[in-house]
Amino acid sequence: MNATMIDGLLLWFPAFLFSTTLHEAAHAWAALRGGDPTAYHGGQVSLSPWPHIRREPIGMLVVPLITSATMGWAMGWASAPYDRRWADAHPRRAAWMAAAGPAANLLIALAAFAGLKLGMATGMFSAPDAVSLSHLVQPITGGLGSSADWAGRILSVLMMLNLLLATFNLLPLPPLDGATAIGILLPEGAARWLRHNSNAFALLGMLAAWRLFPNLVMPLLRVAVALLHPSVNYRF
Repeated sequence: MNATMIDGLLLWFPAFLFSTTLHEAAHAWAALRGGDPTAYHGGQVSLSPWPHIRREPIGMLVVPLITSATMGWAMGWASAPYDRRWADAHPRRAAWMAAAGPAANLLIALAAFAGLKLGMATGMFSAPDAVSLSHLVQPITGGLGSSADWAGRILSVLMMLNLLLATFNLLPLPPLDGATAIGILLPEGAARWLRHNSNAFALLGMLAAWRLFPNLVMPLLRVAVALLHPSVNYRF
């Protein structure tokens, strides 16, 4: 087992499973609060990954495991059911439901960021010689493989993965969450029209989003590094 596979299976896959579970649970919870119990009755208002895996076993388990083992980072998908009649009747509530998933990812990223900053403030972590998506800090004592090293890597992966998930899902392109979440900013009639017509552009939107995704990685890494190590000038 090489280093890429180790990072993928021990860091990225568990982080993906955890982060995607919270993302979908947030969708389901927001829908329930807005008057649609569909996902609640399906078991999706849950922090256990199993209801989400049962609904999307390929996207939640098979593809993430394969990409983690072969590429060193996890890729996949999940979904929470909702009542389309409810969404049509309440487009603003549907928009908040869509925004709840990326919001959960942002909260995870903020919590990981706080953990990294606390670790640096208490002398556990320092700025590394070189940064990567899974290596935003290095342990001051203990070295590679120590508990501090693993803690720093776990927090780094959680921060970067959730920044990527939130940003990607907020792109206003169907079928991503952003295509519905933008309805928060629109008049209700416009939000309803957008919902009715988004399916026609779903394939085109997904292709465009997929082309944009690689271009998000380095800018988000630069932002993360600038926030964590404002006095260090890294070359990317």
